[in-house]
Amino acid sequence: MGRRPVVLAILAAALALVAGAPVASASSPKFDLDAADIPALQARMASGGLTAVGLTSTYLERIRRIDGKVNAVLALNPAALSQAASSDARRRAHHLRGPLDGIPVLVKDNVDTRDQWTTAGSRALRSHPAKDATLITRLRNAGAVILGKANLSEWANFRAAKPTSGWSGVGGQTNNPYVLDHNPCGSSAGSAAGVAASLAQVAIGSETDGSIVCPAGMTATVGHKPSLGLVSRTGVVPISAEQDTAGPIARNVVDVALTLSVLQGRDPADPATAQYPDSQPTDYAKLLRPGVLRGARIGLWRLPVLGPDTDAIMTSARNSLVKAGATVVEVTPPYQARLGELEFPALLTEFHRDIDAYLATRPRGPRNLAGLIAYNRADPLERTCFAGQELFEQALAAPPPTDPGYLAGRAELSDLARRSLDETLAKYQLDAIASPTNPPAWKTDCAMGDDDVIPSSTPAAVAGYPDVTVPAGFAGPLPVGISFMGARWSDARMLALAADFERVAPARVSPSYLPSLPS
Repeated sequence: MGRRPVVLAILAAALALVAGAPVASASSPKFDLDAADIPALQARMASGGLTAVGLTSTYLERIRRIDGKVNAVLALNPAALSQAASSDARRRAHHLRGPLDGIPVLVKDNVDTRDQWTTAGSRALRSHPAKDATLITRLRNAGAVILGKANLSEWANFRAAKPTSGWSGVGGQTNNPYVLDHNPCGSSAGSAAGVAASLAQVAIGSETDGSIVCPAGMTATVGHKPSLGLVSRTGVVPISAEQDTAGPIARNVVDVALTLSVLQGRDPADPATAQYPDSQPTDYAKLLRPGVLRGARIGLWRLPVLGPDTDAIMTSARNSLVKAGATVVEVTPPYQARLGELEFPALLTEFHRDIDAYLATRPRGPRNLAGLIAYNRADPLERTCFAGQELFEQALAAPPPTDPGYLAGRAELSDLARRSLDETLAKYQLDAIASPTNPPAWKTDCAMGDDDVIPSSTPAAVAGYPDVTVPAGFAGPLPVGISFMGARWSDARMLALAADFERVAPARVSPSYLPSLPS
């Protein structure tokens, strides 16, 4: 089921390329790779204490040693070390392309890469796309090392009525590195778990509703779901053009900000980016200044439905915000029940429309949703965990995007999501709304599917507004994140607030890879 032998074979070949070569390593006892951020790595490379080849080799070696437990990396890029060597050559020639030059990045395997398969986790899509996604082109142009593809919830969790997050027919089950038999959430499961386990410096995820922030929260990483239109979706396997976006996941806010600076910008092939404002900053890391929380007004949306452990962590987070000089007001954004009623029917119609358009760009494989359904019926391995494909079948029968009922439902849905946040921000004169990102991770159970009730991501996801999660604390060994949500295009402000919270209330600890919780 999966591609573990292929991953290990590529890794062995890649390491052989540098066997015996005199490269500086990141494995010095004095060097904490887990804690190092991109500025620290760049400073170390500038001083000659590290090379991009050494850094990439260190990550490849960690994948060899650690990923057997986590199963976050679906496939390695055979060209990773040659990309790193090119970065080192640029450094010697004083032609660096920016702070991501030489930095290893994992990419969720629903983002098109011309030199590797892009599968969305499905065995039906085991082939190369026609070209790179726009965001991959931007990473390559910035000098980033594309380390490989991260596992994900198959079809970004939009196939079965009771999915198991982190499972795909191509990659198998990704595990939470904090407690291995617990779930990493999805759908960007491998991206978040891989970063948490220090298998890459940065990863790219994607989100329709919760698929960046939930796995980041459950793995004590930082995830940013950008404003819709900030990052191009061209070449990203879709669910809904009205809600989809891609964004970065890292172990700290500064790495997320630096990566977003590379990813963002207009793309003529993605109409949503036409609304990208000229006033949007292009270097988000410069805006991460200490003391941003002082004088800020934060609305705390507690969501007690996530349980007493999560609520206790939110109380601690509230105290940290107040201590940092913020005013905290408890809020409950309106219209949540109606958002829940309207979102799913809209996504069914949009998925059918958008997946058919995407599949038409692929040189091989099924040409439309009906073809995917037929493939899954014929492949028994595709039914080993995601036993059903009820969402595929419902989407195939959903009203077309010209249907008046669909159009009215989507218009109401988008309007209420925006009003939910805008009215709350205005009523209390808030800079941001903070909420728990996730409950403690549930135990992975293929037969039962996910045990998730996580409503906090929906307003920002549907409205197209930014959502940044940072570690807030732990329920036993299991991480819980706190999300900062704001108005559309306020990504820089949300990152700055999140970075200051990270500074005043540092919560992240590296994973311990516990096999299970004590019974």
